[in-house]
Amino acid sequence: MAMFAKAVRTRALLRSATLDMIGAARRGLATAAAGVERARAPAAHREPGGPLRVRTVDLRSDTVTKPGAAMRRAMAEAHVGDDVFGEDPTVNELQKRAADLFGMEAALFVPSGTMSNLIAVMVHCSERGDEMIVGDLAHLHVYEQGGSAQLAGVHATTVATRSDGTFDLHELEDKIRHGYPDPHYPRSRLVCVENTHNILGGRVLPLSFLQELRALADRYGLAVHMDGARLMNAAVNLGVSPPVILQHCHTVSVCLSKGLGAPVGTMLAGPKDFVQKAVRARKALGGGLRQSGILAAAGMLALTDMVDRLKEDHRRARTFAQALKQCDPPMYEVDMAAVETNILRFRLSSPCLSPAEFCVRAEAVCEDEARVLGQGVRVLMFPHVGGTIRAVWHLGISDDDNQAAAEKLHFLAQQLTKQRVRPN
Repeated sequence: MAMFAKAVRTRALLRSATLDMIGAARRGLATAAAGVERARAPAAHREPGGPLRVRTVDLRSDTVTKPGAAMRRAMAEAHVGDDVFGEDPTVNELQKRAADLFGMEAALFVPSGTMSNLIAVMVHCSERGDEMIVGDLAHLHVYEQGGSAQLAGVHATTVATRSDGTFDLHELEDKIRHGYPDPHYPRSRLVCVENTHNILGGRVLPLSFLQELRALADRYGLAVHMDGARLMNAAVNLGVSPPVILQHCHTVSVCLSKGLGAPVGTMLAGPKDFVQKAVRARKALGGGLRQSGILAAAGMLALTDMVDRLKEDHRRARTFAQALKQCDPPMYEVDMAAVETNILRFRLSSPCLSPAEFCVRAEAVCEDEARVLGQGVRVLMFPHVGGTIRAVWHLGISDDDNQAAAEKLHFLAQQLTKQRVRPN
């Protein structure tokens, strides 16, 4: 009952925030766009009697991308077979191409990143009671429902994640269990890293950290698995090929369905014997698909045609972050040094709204906004960890979308300032 009451209060709060914003806008905040580029846009934001023009800029995640015409055509024309029998030619070609691209011996097409990470844990930690060491803010630890414990019987111990996505290797070394088969402890078998780091805003792990981590793991006979859901973003940021990063890892999981734009799929890569065992684990988890070449065809285009364009997502994220820092009046706190790829985390400098309330306002559209900006702009974002707001760039966001979203947040800053100084 307490949780239900809390949920009801939260919904009421968000609804109240929306109504407050609309009511304030209708009290004549047409001047609220001072300091916003294109503030002199024509006042005629709609034809007489016509609908209000509204642009939606979806920055919730790079998972919202949709396959384009070329990708859909490739899917429709894909040559297929039974992949459980190893007979789908498009899947086989994708797996070979991914292995070559990552500098690994073999690769496996898996339906999702969560399943791919779980398979890696299952293969590396093959006995119930084995243990993996993982950062406390890792996606694998926070967002994958504890599948390693729930389904694989693998215990996790955590190390504190630093602001750049790394962790203290001395702390890691202290967490390694010794004396197996002492009956009191699990057996340390695996270390997991995440690159780029989702919760910390798309941070790229330094190559020096990965090199030192691998040396430590080798010293104690541990495997290193990289949750590289956005590995290609990291490679583009560093200006290196994926094997330069992955030489320090035994296995990797790379999503095709985020910035690379495929509708589904992840590649799990590593040594041949690892992948052979991964095939069995995939089948046990229900991931053995049949004519999956239809999906693999999209993955082929993702790896060949979509990697180079990731730098555009990175550029737009930095442009947007710089626009927030230049907002007048100042309202947004941004650490530009942390804006490395396509994910941005920022804070509100004023406590007047919670991140959740701010996201509600960013999504809503009012008449005065449309009159000032020349259109209504719905900016979709998520309240995030540590009182931040998260925005993610992807192939569905153009330069015009980026500019419109920045103007909307400038408008909100002006609007909220007006509300704070209004006399009682």
